[in-house]
Amino acid sequence: MQNKISPCLWFDHEAEDAARFYTSVFKDSKIVSVSHYPDTGQEIHGKPAGSVMVVVFELNGQSYTALNGGPHFKFNEAISLQIECETQEEVDYYWDKLGEGGDPKARQCGWLKDKFGLSWQVVPKMLNELMTDVDSAKMKRSFAAMLKMQKLDIAALERAAEGR
Repeated sequence: MQNKISPCLWFDHEAEDAARFYTSVFKDSKIVSVSHYPDTGQEIHGKPAGSVMVVVFELNGQSYTALNGGPHFKFNEAISLQIECETQEEVDYYWDKLGEGGDPKARQCGWLKDKFGLSWQVVPKMLNELMTDVDSAKMKRSFAAMLKMQKLDIAALERAAEGR
């Protein structure tokens, strides 16, 4: 069954640039379609006829829509896209690629903000296991270690969990 829920990301005028950037970062990705504003309704949308309106793209099989809706709305940390990583190499890859040109002050506990202002969580898969461990001391040590990190370090999280 195809997923019926697809995030729509609102941009001022960067939808196509963002979609191209994101599809370059994620390996199994593509731009599906690009539509343009018609000359109809310019008094409402205010965009030049022929400019990019909507870009539909896929990242690892998940569909997204990027809309050039104007400067009215901006991304904030209330929503983020989470990437679950198997290895430290994968954490490093996404952290470096998505963080390039982003806000260096918006990096904490695996969260970063990319150059378009979209927040991402780059987290190792094992983090959920640590945060839900029945051993509360192990969970607390892992949590305390995570709070001190910007990019998450799997080995350091494991050492903290083990009390080393």
